[in-house]
Amino acid sequence: MRASANLAFNRWIEGFRVRALGQGISASVFDRAVRGISYNPDVIRLDRSQNEFTKTIWEYLDTAVSEDRVANGRRAMERHRALLEEIEARYGVDKEIVLAIWGLESAYGGFRGTTPTIEALATLAFDGRRAEFFEGELFAALQILQGGDIAPEAMTGSWAGAMGHTQFMPSSYLVFAVDHGEDGRRDIWSDDPTDALASAAAYLARHGWQHGQPWGVEVRLPEDFDYGITGERIKKPAADWAALGVRAADGSVVPEHGPASILLPAGARGAAFMIFPNFAVIERYNPADAYVIGIGHLADRIAGGPPIAAAWPREDRALTLAERRELQEGLTRAGFSTDGVDGKIGPNTIAAIRSFQRSLGLIPDGYANLDILHRLR
Repeated sequence: MRASANLAFNRWIEGFRVRALGQGISASVFDRAVRGISYNPDVIRLDRSQNEFTKTIWEYLDTAVSEDRVANGRRAMERHRALLEEIEARYGVDKEIVLAIWGLESAYGGFRGTTPTIEALATLAFDGRRAEFFEGELFAALQILQGGDIAPEAMTGSWAGAMGHTQFMPSSYLVFAVDHGEDGRRDIWSDDPTDALASAAAYLARHGWQHGQPWGVEVRLPEDFDYGITGERIKKPAADWAALGVRAADGSVVPEHGPASILLPAGARGAAFMIFPNFAVIERYNPADAYVIGIGHLADRIAGGPPIAAAWPREDRALTLAERRELQEGLTRAGFSTDGVDGKIGPNTIAAIRSFQRSLGLIPDGYANLDILHRLR
């Protein structure tokens, strides 16, 4: 099986070589980049399994914002304070956010990934599940090599092709990476995190980061709150939310920080957050709500902020991919269309869950859990 996969993979590489050279990659750069690579079944295994199971928000945050990660972040702040303040001044991105990205993406540089990037991307492009995307990333990686910022043998990262301290994909590197150290190379791979941290800040700045503004704040909702007006699609000034009885976790009125939404990552029985425009900027780095909350909350904790005050429904578990698809099928069958069955709990599925909950007289929080699935069966 491995031998036949490698044979087909090598044929694919030959075909891709023609396309790459046709787009300006030199033969010498290409041939050196692919020398010694082979089809990597571990990459495919990880790609296939990533969506099968998901963590609950509290399980994710238990790891992402663990006491160890917070403590390590505070130590990293002291160790790199001058650099982080310099980056904050130049790019206008709060140093705690940059530090939190570093902490979540590579444990402050401790786990940058050891998979050869060219091999990983070529394997994923050959596999075909997202061929166009990974072919584009492979071509971008070859452009990086041709630019001379890194040698092929030193270009390593995650199984999915993300690289360096802040786990840039090659296409993002080409557009957003910076030579903050001014040594003639944009080096996000070495032990020195200077260029990687500055590149993360440059990325957020280009996507509209507002310095000194929060990503969000934990809030308390009144007993008579209309859960049908939660979610990122509905935005109101903080004053309007205050008029509806929404307060910060400490009971104070939330100040104005731009258009705000109420996010319920675990439904009505978990923590609630009022989120602001900077939330959407972090989403450009990774669109998962759990990731954005993880970055924002880790940054807040590093700065001395408190843990999340509300309890989580820890008796719940995350739905598997098969269960998420079954949920969507059940909702559609019951007359609450999710506009497709893909196992992803996006805005359309959340809206369908809310409509289903209303039909049963339940709190319409749009939370996908086993209770909803059991009611649909």
